Amino acid sequence: MTTESVLHPSLIVPVGHVEPVPRRIRGTIGGQVVFDTRRALYVWEWQAYPQFSIPVEDLVDGVLHDDAHTEQLGAGPAHRHTLQVGEEVRAGAAWVWAEGAPGPLHDTVRFEWEALDSWFEEDEPVFVHPRSPYSRVDALRSGSSVRVELDGVVLAEATGCVKLFETGLPTRYYLDRATVDWTRLRPSDTVTRCPYKGTTSGYWSFDSDSASHEDIAWAYDFPTVHANRIAGLTAFYNEHVDLYVDGHLLPKPADPARAASDR
Repeated sequence: MTTESVLHPSLIVPVGHVEPVPRRIRGTIGGQVVFDTRRALYVWEWQAYPQFSIPVEDLVDGVLHDDAHTEQLGAGPAHRHTLQVGEEVRAGAAWVWAEGAPGPLHDTVRFEWEALDSWFEEDEPVFVHPRSPYSRVDALRSGSSVRVELDGVVLAEATGCVKLFETGLPTRYYLDRATVDWTRLRPSDTVTRCPYKGTTSGYWSFDSDSASHEDIAWAYDFPTVHANRIAGLTAFYNEHVDLYVDGHLLPKPADPARAASDR
């Protein structure tokens, strides 16, 4: 499960950029701590968001076995390793940076995110990928009225909302569930995760007389503390509905590839 990770052009970080992480970072497999460090590094292998790179000597239970394979990653060459934690073996799960990578990365390892069972910043879980220090999420209460239509059918109408501003993404309008016409929507089994907002508690689709529209609305019942004001509220894709704010029809933003997540 991934996320809409798009940075405004003015906030694009160069590939290969490295900087310290000012937080304690831990990773676990099977309930065992693989690493526990206060010396992690952010490394941008691509521009949208960083990965964590962990000092090799800060591994706790994890053991690295060299796969004798070197590959050019986003920030430079790295040696692939298999990670073993007790009886758990995760093949090709780790990359130890090699000569030619930025100097601060030497003697550090970048893990494949999905190879670990859980990641933590301090005592808070992190999903999908590290949160970029250059992205932010602000959820603000607003008196703006919102009406949602699709194929000529009104799906929601509210006299107020919570506007969620997330760096590089369209503003999302979260509505009280009492303002949504649930008789028009059907639940979906889709579940997605966002590093900034948490795990969704539901998605909904709409079948009009002319078309089926899948996963056009979603909710976070238990969002992260950074987005706690959207708890229990419902939002619709600006890209796929007609969204009126204070009586004005908003232009549809470009569809952000909708990679199974974070809306």
